[in-house]
Amino acid sequence: MESVARNMATFPLAVKMVMIDLDGTLIDTVPDLAAAANRMLADLGRPAWDEAHYRTWIGNGVPRFVKRALTGEMQAEPEAALFERALAIFRKHYGAAVADLSRPYAGVVEALGRLSATSFSLACITNKAEAFTVPLLKQLDLYKYFKLVLSGDSLPKQKPDPLPLLHACKHFDITPDHGVLVGDSSNDVQAARAAGMPVICVTYGYNHGHDIRDSHPDAVVDSLVDVLQYLKPY
Repeated sequence: MESVARNMATFPLAVKMVMIDLDGTLIDTVPDLAAAANRMLADLGRPAWDEAHYRTWIGNGVPRFVKRALTGEMQAEPEAALFERALAIFRKHYGAAVADLSRPYAGVVEALGRLSATSFSLACITNKAEAFTVPLLKQLDLYKYFKLVLSGDSLPKQKPDPLPLLHACKHFDITPDHGVLVGDSSNDVQAARAAGMPVICVTYGYNHGHDIRDSHPDAVVDSLVDVLQYLKPY
């Protein structure tokens, strides 16, 4: 499948900063998330889910992920005491094995190296909690590529709110049109649109089972390496 460009932006984009999502864009984290969630469910005396379910439940932070594992539904609310207990159990299990099975997608390491060498400032913008984000990036030797890492609890709001993107722009002293967000989900597209920033999405990530093309990002790519053809230094 070839990369597909939309008509909302003029390519190549002249940018100073490239912001990249983590789960589903840089790293396939489902194996470790699923394993931790199933250990949590076992501790609670509940049956496990298969990995296919977990792949559709990622993208809105750990608390919502845990709620989905407890209820089997995208937006259902479990009993409050059960949720608090389950959340603590999940965090324990996931924190102990955040990178045991998770691996960067094909092309990610090459892309990060080439983006860094092209003088772009790289930022990782994720809804994953900092307690998991930093160890994961460090254990997989990706942390070194980023000049800024914003986790889901770094700021008062997370994607799809534009706050993390605008915060990153302020950090690098640029306007939103001189940055680009690379992600895998409708959350990323919504955040970028709200921030007034172009957005490129990968086809292989986690988007709750929906085709990312339906969210109309500015471009769709099959590999992070393909992003480079849409960018030039500002």
